[in-house]
Amino acid sequence: MTAAAPAAASRIAIITGASSGIGAATARQLAAAGYRVVLTARRKDRIEALAAEINDAGHQAAAYALDITDRAAVDEFATAFTTIGVLVNNAGGALGADPVATGDPAEWRQMYETNVIGTLNVTQALLPALTASGDGTVVVLSSTAGLSTYEGGAGYVAAKHAEHVLAETLRLEIVGTPVRVIEVAPGMVKTEEFALTRFGGDTEKAEKVYAGVAEPLSADDVADTITWAVTRPSHVNIDLLVVRPRAQASNTKVHREL
Repeated sequence: MTAAAPAAASRIAIITGASSGIGAATARQLAAAGYRVVLTARRKDRIEALAAEINDAGHQAAAYALDITDRAAVDEFATAFTTIGVLVNNAGGALGADPVATGDPAEWRQMYETNVIGTLNVTQALLPALTASGDGTVVVLSSTAGLSTYEGGAGYVAAKHAEHVLAETLRLEIVGTPVRVIEVAPGMVKTEEFALTRFGGDTEKAEKVYAGVAEPLSADDVADTITWAVTRPSHVNIDLLVVRPRAQASNTKVHREL
């Protein structure tokens, strides 16, 4: 089955958390697939540089600095769009790896605000424009952490479980409208910032996450999966797609060549 070109009314794709990693890779790939991409993130300099790169490559991109946990800012951003075709809820992340007994409530709260409330804010604000396009797609980038737990991950796991349920429930609630809800749940992905952010900039701890794993997923691998799902014909919905590296059988079973 070949990729479907975006229809005229649905050529705009908005990507949150587009300043690095999976978000940036997805922006590049959707732009190459024919979408006019709108890049959002808090780091304005990064998304502006990426937009310039995409435009220089002959595609179409614009940058908009946005904190998705700021509902007033999200609502203002949404007023710029009458119709959009795709929303990729990518912004999120993990903080810490402490057990429940000693986990930092502030980190739990921040993860919930970003992964869940941020996704809710943007989806609510842009759902009318997605519907108005007549062919809208909401992508929720969750995680295998949203499907099963692991020791030291309860805060992130709880947030991603909530994000998974948000996607699943939204799909039930809007069935019959011209909007699909796609969830992509990656396993181990090695990007430049995910583990480093999780461990507060501790490079040694960050590298241990991937130690001995010959080929963890890359940001491009996940972006390719997202782009494939988005470019299926309109009547085809990829409800949930779990993607892991071959070396990872589950969240707690990873083959390491040490």
